[in-house]
Amino acid sequence: MVPQTITWITARGLFGRRRFLLLIPLPLLVIGLALLSRAFGVAAEHWAPPVLVGLGLAVVLPVIALIVGTGVLGSEIDDGTIVHILTKPLPRWQIVLPKLAVATVVTAVTVAIPLYVSGVLAHSVRLGLGLALAGAVGALAYSAFFLALSLVTRRPVLLGLVYVLVWEGLLGNFVSGTRVLSIQQYVLTIADRIAPTGLLESKVSLPVALIMAVIFVVGFTMLAIDRLRSFSVAGETS
Repeated sequence: MVPQTITWITARGLFGRRRFLLLIPLPLLVIGLALLSRAFGVAAEHWAPPVLVGLGLAVVLPVIALIVGTGVLGSEIDDGTIVHILTKPLPRWQIVLPKLAVATVVTAVTVAIPLYVSGVLAHSVRLGLGLALAGAVGALAYSAFFLALSLVTRRPVLLGLVYVLVWEGLLGNFVSGTRVLSIQQYVLTIADRIAPTGLLESKVSLPVALIMAVIFVVGFTMLAIDRLRSFSVAGETS
């Protein structure tokens, strides 16, 4: 019953904080822009790439994952309530995995709905499903990464933004080698393979995308578990 209890506490704490309100505007913006573009008869090839990729996959997905992923443990570290969990004789994986599950599910659901609706409006139900499924994979990878960041540094949001804006947003568009370490590129590739439409432009192969996504999830989950073991009862890292 311990993992279920931690899951419930994490979900209650997440939905009870004001930061949860930050999850609402961005998904609504994606759907709103898609509806407006469709209503004014703008061709999909003109509005779909900037809305689906430039906003949906490049901004909404990682930002929401960052807010949620750094919040499921980071907020407890900041206010000191992590002490109550760390004093329990629990294997650290029983703490990390439920919190990762909550972060992934909340991020995936929040992002999948606007991606699906926008994908259907842009092309077809298949594209909507492809974007939603790829977004769920991205939610898992981003959540594992940002959860680990919240245990590695005291400024996980800042470093997360550097990764999203600089590594993925800037370097990912101009330096081809950096795309292998870009979760955004994995999501693009998976969505493009599920629903090839020409609206999405993937720059890494499917095997690379799948393998690297698994490496991100497993690697950063293991890092989070290991890092949590190094916390003292006072909640400070060694």
